[in-house]
Amino acid sequence: MTDELLLQNIARHIHLEQEEVDYLFSLLTFRTLKKKEFLLRQGDVCKTENFIAKGCVRMYTIDESGFEHIVMFGVEGWWTSDLFSFFTSTASDYYIDALEDTDLWQISKDHLDQLYEQVPKFERFFRILLQNAFIAQQKRINQNLSFTAEQRYVDFVKKYPQLEQRIPQKQVAAYLGMTPVFLSMLRKKQSRR
Repeated sequence: MTDELLLQNIARHIHLEQEEVDYLFSLLTFRTLKKKEFLLRQGDVCKTENFIAKGCVRMYTIDESGFEHIVMFGVEGWWTSDLFSFFTSTASDYYIDALEDTDLWQISKDHLDQLYEQVPKFERFFRILLQNAFIAQQKRINQNLSFTAEQRYVDFVKKYPQLEQRIPQKQVAAYLGMTPVFLSMLRKKQSRR
């Protein structure tokens, strides 16, 4: 049950005293997901904000035709949840499941509110996380609207070189909005360069 990665993630934005670290961990829960186990199902309320200590998850929807549309992947050192559901206590439109055995540090909304009150610098930390998530989402929307399929693939590999090796081609294709066959053709084309 390592906490080092979480503390490094936090230290990028705020400095904590030991008593603040102790208080944080008194509010967190450690959870392990087995591969293919769900963290969240569509229709459920997202009850936790989750830090990935080890493993890989995906967040996705399924359309009426049964096609998966992957919104995001998450790996070690990343935070994941359905923020809309988490902050509004409404049913989620998403599924989040583990692509590998995954270890998570979780905090509930009530505990997060307590953390903000007792250690106000965490409001700054989570504000920065939200800003970064919003910026990343805007960039992704822009790329999906204006990049060619090949540009989206090249950008994905450049940004997340470790992910392509860990995630099945079918899921990379679903994230990029293309078929696995088309992605395979793009990979072959890129390997010849």
